[in-house]
Amino acid sequence: MKKLMIRLTICYLIIVAGMYSLQDFFIYHPERSNPQTIAQVAKGKNLRLWPDTVDTYRGFVSEANAKIPRGTILVFHGNAGNALDRIYYATALNRLDYRVVLAEYPGYGARPGKVGEQQFTTDAVETIRRVQMDFGGPIFLLGESLGCGVVCAAVAKTAVSIKGVALITPWDTLPNLAQALYWFLPARWIVKDRYDNVANLANYRGPVAVILAGQDEIIPNRLTRRLYEALPDPKRLWEFPPAGHNSWPSGSQEPWWGDMMNFLDPKAAGNNSK
Repeated sequence: MKKLMIRLTICYLIIVAGMYSLQDFFIYHPERSNPQTIAQVAKGKNLRLWPDTVDTYRGFVSEANAKIPRGTILVFHGNAGNALDRIYYATALNRLDYRVVLAEYPGYGARPGKVGEQQFTTDAVETIRRVQMDFGGPIFLLGESLGCGVVCAAVAKTAVSIKGVALITPWDTLPNLAQALYWFLPARWIVKDRYDNVANLANYRGPVAVILAGQDEIIPNRLTRRLYEALPDPKRLWEFPPAGHNSWPSGSQEPWWGDMMNFLDPKAAGNNSK
């Protein structure tokens, strides 16, 4: 029995060490794109590279339906695929007369770089600065899943004024999420990236919209609610009980898009109900 326990302990420690060394593989799922074709693909989706060329781009721009946009919404997507997969944000928000920038992460799409919280946060802060420089304000940030962590970390570090924040299926802290998903491991203690959304938004005083998927199979609802309860006002929760992590109502005609932007951008209220 003693030998068996020793063997089981050794196997467990090997699993823990493997999870520690491979954790980026479990957190980040980038889809790479051919630099020669990415501009063509973007054009086919009515997007343009921003800024300028595939060698310098940070994402894709989709212009508002109105000649004078009400502002710019900078979107940071989830952990899989790349920014070109998120055209539904542009479709829904352009019709409300907002310019949409679909940000791309280092190491995703055709962008060089390494994945990780520090790299993503530093890059996001610079992307926000470039949006301010190129388009002016007001600027809104929208994060989806992993993108919520990037948005919150960037809010804590940027010097640019952020008018409002939208978080779709967020968590409170990545260590708490890791422990919930890998309950049989000391995941909370071995995860390197923190993405502490509670701490990062503690000093933000703009409006925060939180979208909760009632049947979320990735982010436990209790972690989303824990974040929401910790947020200072103004805040508002949209809950979709039948929705899963990737099946929340993203259609451009969904009325909640207008409701959300009316909350984040009160001066435009009444005009965001198209």
